[in-house]
Amino acid sequence: MATTPPTDPELTDTGARESYEHLEQAYILEYLRSQGLTLEQVRAMPAEQAKEIMRAASIYASAQMATVEARAHLVEELHGGPRAL
Repeated sequence: MATTPPTDPELTDTGARESYEHLEQAYILEYLRSQGLTLEQVRAMPAEQAKEIMRAASIYASAQMATVEARAHLVEELHGGPRAL
């Protein structure tokens, strides 16, 4: 049975993960603004309507995040691979 080695906290890149979360939230808010809405307005809507709007916002954010990730990989390739930790 294989075991995974303990993770060294100094080698874990939690800052990048947190940055992506903030970026994803920003894209969701961007989508809502493009629809003339705020998060507060969506929260005040009936649950089913809010769910549909947030689903669309999530799809938009996912597509934007995929674009960001693809561009990051391209930059890594152009500069000789991923950064060393």
